[in-house]
Amino acid sequence: MKELKIELAQKLLLALKDFAGEKNLELSISIDDIMIETPPKPELGDVAFPMFPFARLLRMGPPQIAASMVSRLQEMGVDAEQAGPYVNARLDRSHAAGQTITRILQEGDTYGSNANYHGEKVMIEFSSPNTNKPLHLGHLRNNALGESVARVLKANGAQVRKVNLVNDRGVHICKSMLAYKELGDGDSPGKQGVKSDHFVGDYYVKYNEMASRDPDAEKRAQAMLNAWEAGDGETVDLWKTMNSWALEGLKETYERTGIHFDDIYYESNTYKLGREHVLKGLEDGVFFRDEEGTVWIDLEDIKLDKKVLLRKDGTSLYMTQDIGTAVSRHEDWPFERLIYVVAYEQNYHFRVLFHILKKLGFDWADKLYHLSYGMVNLPDGKMKSREGTVVDADKLLDELRDLALQEMTEKGRDQKIDDPQAVAEQVALGAIHYYLLQGTPSKDMVFNPAESLSFNGNTGPYLQYMGARISSMFRKYGKDLPSPESLDWKLLKEDEEWELVKLLASYPQAVEAAGTDYNPAHIASHLYELGKAFSRFYHEHPVLNCPDASLRDLRLYLAWAVKRVLMHGFHLINMPFLESM
Repeated sequence: MKELKIELAQKLLLALKDFAGEKNLELSISIDDIMIETPPKPELGDVAFPMFPFARLLRMGPPQIAASMVSRLQEMGVDAEQAGPYVNARLDRSHAAGQTITRILQEGDTYGSNANYHGEKVMIEFSSPNTNKPLHLGHLRNNALGESVARVLKANGAQVRKVNLVNDRGVHICKSMLAYKELGDGDSPGKQGVKSDHFVGDYYVKYNEMASRDPDAEKRAQAMLNAWEAGDGETVDLWKTMNSWALEGLKETYERTGIHFDDIYYESNTYKLGREHVLKGLEDGVFFRDEEGTVWIDLEDIKLDKKVLLRKDGTSLYMTQDIGTAVSRHEDWPFERLIYVVAYEQNYHFRVLFHILKKLGFDWADKLYHLSYGMVNLPDGKMKSREGTVVDADKLLDELRDLALQEMTEKGRDQKIDDPQAVAEQVALGAIHYYLLQGTPSKDMVFNPAESLSFNGNTGPYLQYMGARISSMFRKYGKDLPSPESLDWKLLKEDEEWELVKLLASYPQAVEAAGTDYNPAHIASHLYELGKAFSRFYHEHPVLNCPDASLRDLRLYLAWAVKRVLMHGFHLINMPFLESM
């Protein structure tokens, strides 16, 4: 479709130059100067060319230029008409349909992909859990965004490496450890029959309950951190035990939600890495030490205040750690681009981190990017982990799965499916991932479980049902389609058919936009429009029962192409495709 639009633009370019020559004017323009737009309504045409850019060059008003261009294009066999200062044109539908379906057949699973980032090594960090609690709804948005952007960039030709930084040290970790040491009495996840990260998270809540009654609890937690940093054997053993419980549980949730990493970094291994780089920067005059011995950077050149990089006792901070981790990652895998998927609460942190790395002389620091996303709130307010009021990821998925199973049972669909429980789980994943990715990442959102699970409207289950409906159609058909070369694409005359062709043809542009903007919402939106268009087409026109066998085959090819694009798009937003539901 894009190629056909460019062909029209080339004809318009020829018409403009001929017109200028007749007026003895020199028109030094190229195809890049032809603006290609889409008319506001389908009935106005498929392509719109504004004439404003040529008014001064041709010494005429845009409407007059448009009228002349329409006449010349019509002489070339183009279906064109004037709309004020615009030249509107229609594509050859049969040619476009045949070209689009043939391309999808030829490219198969790769249709929609491109080579915009070919050869570029992109590292993407996301998730970054704490080992004192299970994953919650906020992590689900982070994971969905990170995994999807990684897949989208790969579809845009990049070589992608997904990494995770596990926050497994610090006083917040010691708070769970302290509560377990004082209240656990040798208990374990196995004894309780509790998922292991939930078991650890329960003790984080217990610590805060304990601290509300015991003002010395904070001091004991800090003392435990000091003991850990000093290598105290008993403390380190407790830390290893509770961390192993937490990590085992987190891994189960990652597997359940289709999240995978190429490398995992642990804060306990990286928190000292940046110290030597800070000290080197101090020697080089990039940083300064105050009279108490604290090391600072002056951020006046980016219109910010000062920032501590090393405490007066020489210990590191988060910023120091992240300096060392970034350097270490580039040494491990020399990336051209590193994307941090972190909530917008850390906007200041990353602005300062990137500036510091530039000041330290790392030329790749210009390729660092903070993919800042908004908070996920409940309809009744924010989540608070220390009070135990977060939306736990596992429990939320269980709830969505059970609601999906209930809906399937009430409508009798469970009788037509081999494993209703497994299908309900896939519907739950489709619901949550689509809901979390359909909006612009930077915006806050309110998560509504019932809305996310609806089988009507702009939801994952709605699109999954469309895919299952097409799959069912082909099971009923039960035969191979004829060669597309033998088909007469001119038989596709209906507007609903043409709308599907246009959406199929423009899908690669949605993938390209998602890669450029790091925004999977481009794909989610396109899939929804495709799903709606297929629903209208299927409702208005018979497919398997079409009395004309040739037209039936053409419509089956359309349905097949829609399924192929849905499958590709579902993969990019980590949404399961279901053959039946």
